Amino acid sequence: MADIRTLHDAVAELIHDGDTVAMEGFTHLIPFAAAHEIIRQGITDLTLVRMTPDVIYDQLIGAGLVRKLVFSWGGNPGVGSLHRFRDAVENGWPRPLELDEHSHAGMANRYVAGASRLPFAVLRGYRGSDIPTRTDTVSTVTCPFTGEELAAVAAINPDVTVIHAQQADRQGNVRLWGLVGVQKEAALAADRVLVTVEEIVDELSPQAGAVTLPAWAINAVVEVPGGAHPSYAAGYSVRDNDFYKAWDPIARDREKFQAWIREHVLENTAEGAAAR
Repeated sequence: MADIRTLHDAVAELIHDGDTVAMEGFTHLIPFAAAHEIIRQGITDLTLVRMTPDVIYDQLIGAGLVRKLVFSWGGNPGVGSLHRFRDAVENGWPRPLELDEHSHAGMANRYVAGASRLPFAVLRGYRGSDIPTRTDTVSTVTCPFTGEELAAVAAINPDVTVIHAQQADRQGNVRLWGLVGVQKEAALAADRVLVTVEEIVDELSPQAGAVTLPAWAINAVVEVPGGAHPSYAAGYSVRDNDFYKAWDPIARDREKFQAWIREHVLENTAEGAAAR
């Protein structure tokens, strides 16, 4: 059953050194505020999982907290490369980064298997790719009904999944809508779930196309208005395109990046960051 907590306390309780952490959201509802609290608390040696690592993981990788990345695409959307990610892969700065790369379909199926509490998922994919030669999480199985050889991908069961959503009620039920990705599957696959929300309401009113996560599937809910910035929350905010463009020159330079992290993350409390 979900407890309503402060961001500091929820992160400290649920996320630990060495954990496998999924922070999902596709262009929309990306949990930046929670990621910044992880940086403030210095939680390290993380394995990060995400369909589309973008600036949120560039920041965590550049802060030196990540030992491994499980992913299917990485970049600064609409702008270019993730320069802290590239520096870690190409130069081992601030530490070497292990990679486990997949296709989008493979990652989505891995989450579905994890949410279903199955050991693996099957799909038609990876043929002609060298990805299976570079990971132990892709194999093949033969269909017992047709004899067809299919790709098999190992389930993902994160220690913790972190997502951002629009609303939660006071019992801890969560609702998100708009452009959603694999948040539901990532949450149901995890051992522990932390959700930041734009607001806590007395009652979740009907919303067409919404995804509702029940309180029994969530450990902690935190009210963090603007907690997805610079991404957006449909009905509450718009995407800060200028930030994504401004991030490119910041991330290219190690000293500029470190100065940005000090000013905008380390020297801000979770409450102060949420208030801006």
